[in-house]
Amino acid sequence: MSWHLIQENSRVDLELERLAKREAFFFYQFCDTLTSNELMGGSIMEIKDILSKCDHTLLKQTATWEEIKAICDDGMKYETASVCIPPTFVKAAKEYVGDKLAICTVIGFPNGYSTTATKEFETVDAIKNGADEIDMVINMGWVKEQKWDDLLAEISLLKKVCGEKILKVIIETCYLTEEEKIEMCRVVTAAGADYIKTSTGFGTAGATFEDIELFAEHVGPAVKMKAAGGIAGIDDAEKFIELGADRLGTSRIVKAVKAMEK
Repeated sequence: MSWHLIQENSRVDLELERLAKREAFFFYQFCDTLTSNELMGGSIMEIKDILSKCDHTLLKQTATWEEIKAICDDGMKYETASVCIPPTFVKAAKEYVGDKLAICTVIGFPNGYSTTATKEFETVDAIKNGADEIDMVINMGWVKEQKWDDLLAEISLLKKVCGEKILKVIIETCYLTEEEKIEMCRVVTAAGADYIKTSTGFGTAGATFEDIELFAEHVGPAVKMKAAGGIAGIDDAEKFIELGADRLGTSRIVKAVKAMEK
């Protein structure tokens, strides 16, 4: 190889590195073939593909409308799967985004020990206000008491209320044994829910790779998987997707992409 060609290759490499750091978002917007390998130095999944599986989330207790509106703007700009927000903001958010973005909200959140009637009312109200997707929390005490029929009945009822709307079932894996997680895979499948979800993000731990691997082994073929809580960044996100997760509950991926723009 000639010295001139080596110099030219080095120049190209430096230019690509500069573009990856300073103009990544330009490429994200205008080049459909750009991969996160070019952006992050090692990953091969397209950033747009990762974003399309994110439920861009803001569920903190002190959330304000201005903050909710900002994540809706992010969700529309970066084409996330949805924004996941508190129920009190669903109506305003849906009016704000229209059909440009799916609105997800939470039911029985975060502890899961509301009565079934309360969860039913919350679900009806959320859908009436414009929610496209519902993330419900199971009664974890019932899991410990092995009240599988009660859990099945509750999830089945909420799925009936949801109809064609998406229902995700949060089982809060950090509090469950492996045997309990496996049994909940069976219950969620039998209830006809659309997703099984690892975590609220308010428990003692969030999603783990091992939990998604366990779900993949034990849920039915019609049930998808959502990893939520503790997803550190794009590398984590890609790994969860590779293991079979179809959704990610996180705000960090959008934040990472925004940082690339700077």
